[in-house]
Amino acid sequence: MKARSGAGVTAGARSGQAAAETLSAGKTSRLRFKDGVLDLSRTRIMGVINLTPDSFSDGGKFNTVGRFGGKGGRFGGGGTDDISFRPDYPKAIEAALRMAEDGADIIDVGGESTRPGAAAVSHEEETARCLPVIEGIRKHSGIPVSIDTFKSATARAAIKAGASMINDTTGLMFDPAMAEVAAKTGAAVVIMHIKGTPADMQADPQYTDLLGEVKEYLKAGIDKALGAGVPADSILIDPGIGFGKTLEHNLELIARLGELAGLGYPVVLGVSRKAFIGKLTGGAPVFDRLEGTISASVLGIANGANIIRVHDVKAARRAADVADAILNKKLSSRAQRRIHS
Repeated sequence: MKARSGAGVTAGARSGQAAAETLSAGKTSRLRFKDGVLDLSRTRIMGVINLTPDSFSDGGKFNTVGRFGGKGGRFGGGGTDDISFRPDYPKAIEAALRMAEDGADIIDVGGESTRPGAAAVSHEEETARCLPVIEGIRKHSGIPVSIDTFKSATARAAIKAGASMINDTTGLMFDPAMAEVAAKTGAAVVIMHIKGTPADMQADPQYTDLLGEVKEYLKAGIDKALGAGVPADSILIDPGIGFGKTLEHNLELIARLGELAGLGYPVVLGVSRKAFIGKLTGGAPVFDRLEGTISASVLGIANGANIIRVHDVKAARRAADVADAILNKKLSSRAQRRIHS
């Protein structure tokens, strides 16, 4: 492990240099989305709102349990005797608005779990979970909202409800119509790498050339987006930490993130509370992985990440402000206020 650690430091240094060169070239200085432009000269924070009963980290946090019957209610259950989950919409909206106050720049709303082994849900159930929350956020805040989905019908409905971005965990590979939806609506799109599907992605994932294969997958998604008419400055990429990767794969991707930044598109990094952090911290449970999340996120920023996707927004915002100051990036307005107060 010591030899591997040394190699990781070297790769990280090269990665940071590559990221700096990419940023200095101005290739990732802004993101255009449905409602405007987001300046990427400083690190941006994407706050996570999961409206699922079974997400790995916060599944059920914004749900209530009961009998929501009739003819299945909004979620298609059988009748009044069905025990099911229903989103607590006011609680979820309040949490999103609190994230905005704490420094989030984007809110990512999801209605289907993509944890390892997760079961699929219908488009109808997914939209019923997400749309009221998206509408509620937009009613009270101008913060951009991202819809975390790989279904084009869900994305289309979410954008109509007020979402500005699509976060596709399959990198536009699941639904052939997704790229067209992004192009026609003006939504930005996150193209993420995944090996397999949530049902089988962690069943012994193997690579011959990790970085090469991830880059080729992302390039294929980028080509789909561009081919459908999505502007280049509306495309982001995500290495998919934990999506068909072992502990070693995750560490290598973070250390060599600058090589992905070298593709010329903004990089989204989602390490928040993930299993590899638990393994590295002696089996820390999901809600006790903040230090590991911050450590991995800050190293990701140093290696080229533009947007950090997190559950703990306030801590991530503060950590990103410090990292940006060290890296001579533009500071957030709240960081500037703190400095000059």
